Amino acid sequence: MLVGEDAKGLSAAALGRLKAAWAEEYKDWTQRSLEDRQYAYWWVDGIYTTLRESDDPKRCLLVIIGVRPDGTKEWVAISDGLRESTESWLDVLRDLKARGLQAGPRLAVGDGALGFWGALDQVYPETVHQRCWFHKMGNVLNALPKSLQGKAKADLQAIWMAPTRKHADQAFKRFINRYVAKYPKATEKLEKDREALLAFFAFPAEHWVHLRATNPIES
Repeated sequence: MLVGEDAKGLSAAALGRLKAAWAEEYKDWTQRSLEDRQYAYWWVDGIYTTLRESDDPKRCLLVIIGVRPDGTKEWVAISDGLRESTESWLDVLRDLKARGLQAGPRLAVGDGALGFWGALDQVYPETVHQRCWFHKMGNVLNALPKSLQGKAKADLQAIWMAPTRKHADQAFKRFINRYVAKYPKATEKLEKDREALLAFFAFPAEHWVHLRATNPIES
């Protein structure tokens, strides 16, 4: 399949045929049966890209990458929609269920701003929520003066890189106590998602490095 620079030298007719082939392939993929699928984990995000025909800046690609019990990583969904819209994500998840995916993953990882979480609770309420630490750290640090951000970043890393949940709870408490008096907005941003930020500790330790952020999608 040709993309980007490889497609520039094609004639209009050839490019049209190529786009038609892509569209047919994508249609087949979005209609595939999921009855035999089970997922241990999902990574979820809304990706903005210039490779779109729509000029609506609010629209993006709603992306889910999953890992099956045998460790196989695969695309679960790539759909058009609004990143923060619960209704857009409901369309995606309901479609997955209609095609045979009766059970959601054990854990889903994503940014807290996504409309995905409200949709997930309606379609796959058994799935555990894990907030992305990469996004959360950015949100917390933005509520602190630049002179403190280096120290605060290290304090946050002490939480999500802790060797056990007990150590993470202790580091979490230290962060709150250190910054709450002068910077309550920063500590509030962290504390409101406490359980969803630390959910990964309930899963196998060898998986933690993959479950703390949406890196599989970011990369």
